[in-house]
Amino acid sequence: MAKKGNNTAAVLAGLLAGAAAGVVLGMLYAPEEGKETRKKIKTKADDLAHQAQEQYGKTAEQVKDQYGKTSEKVKDQYGVVSEKVKEQFNQLSAQVKETTDKVAHSVKEGYDKYKSQAAGTVAEVSKDIETELDALK
Repeated sequence: MAKKGNNTAAVLAGLLAGAAAGVVLGMLYAPEEGKETRKKIKTKADDLAHQAQEQYGKTAEQVKDQYGKTSEKVKDQYGVVSEKVKEQFNQLSAQVKETTDKVAHSVKEGYDKYKSQAAGTVAEVSKDIETELDALK
């Protein structure tokens, strides 16, 4: 994009320089008085300078507009990317929470199951020990 703007400025400068040179040469070879020719050259130079200033203003405004549009596009794209990242983060966070809850639930169920089995086994072993001790008396 910057290259396009540079090319436009170069073409514009070349056209203005060529037009100015053509006007000056045309006036120098025209059969008029020197004073009158110098006056015409000055008038044409002033006109060309004014045209160059106008064209510069137009080009600068176009560049500003294009920059503004590009800047807005970048902001819009940033917003879209930001929203997508937030959505993915929220999804991933929800999945991690769900998985963590499932693991915690499974661990608790396993603990409760083995705790009751261990309590039952301890009770059985305790009874067996008491029975054996009574038999030894």
